[in-house]
Amino acid sequence: MLETDLTLAAMAEALTKSPDYRVLRRLVRRATFAPSIGQSTKTGILLDVETTGLDQQKDEVIELGMVKFDYLPDGRIAGLRDVFSSFNEPSAPIPPEVIALTGITNEMVTGQRIDEAAVSSFADDAVIVIAHNASFDRKFAERYWPVFQRKAWGCSATEVEWRKHGFEGSRLGYLLNGAGFFHQAHRAVDDCHALLEILALELPTGAPALAVLLEQARKKTMRVWAEQSPFELKDALRRRGYRWSDGSDGRPRSWYVDVDESKLDDEIAFLKTEIYLRDVEPRLQTLTAFDRFSIRA
Repeated sequence: MLETDLTLAAMAEALTKSPDYRVLRRLVRRATFAPSIGQSTKTGILLDVETTGLDQQKDEVIELGMVKFDYLPDGRIAGLRDVFSSFNEPSAPIPPEVIALTGITNEMVTGQRIDEAAVSSFADDAVIVIAHNASFDRKFAERYWPVFQRKAWGCSATEVEWRKHGFEGSRLGYLLNGAGFFHQAHRAVDDCHALLEILALELPTGAPALAVLLEQARKKTMRVWAEQSPFELKDALRRRGYRWSDGSDGRPRSWYVDVDESKLDDEIAFLKTEIYLRDVEPRLQTLTAFDRFSIRA
């Protein structure tokens, strides 16, 4: 280490010991985490896509990043296995606002294609795919690469109650800052490495964040459809967490909400007493990690 680096490290260490300062360190990728010491491991993938926009049916992927890792039965990350990164040239120029956000230019993607066979080979042995907004990334991934339709998925943004564990929010930048790091955001592989560090973090409960996510991902959730609910009560549904489906994708034209299986009775009671004011049997849909966040759900 250079003398300058040693000086900076000493300064950072001194500031860290003071209650009046917080130090953020640039995230440095690492390959080793918890030693497995002969324990069996499973393989997961962290996935992130950068796209030309937010429309999951029309916009296009311009970058795919994946980080493959092994984890232990208790949810601790054992180590980094492999990395995948590739650009894709869209059919139209990248919008200026996307270039400003991601730093990905038209020149960087010109002539580039993401090899479907390479993606399938990389993802084949993974038992779970995790994204930090799986309802966005999964739909794009399934559109481009069918291998992801057969995988279990987890969402690190919604399947860990980050605020309950002392973080200011669930955005990746907030989580990194809370853990004492910063990184280059909105580039696919960089975001995956940042997420790997966050999932390796031990929460105040003593469990690694990945263990909490996996426990939640294994649970069933129920989608409750509030079909033909009174228009004037739409704000009450929205406050409750319901989202609107316009029916354009073949699903009901209706408000809906996803709840844990254990909270289903409470949700139906809410609809009966606050929305319909009568006995109802709403349309229910059971979701697991294999179809949750999917374009097919």
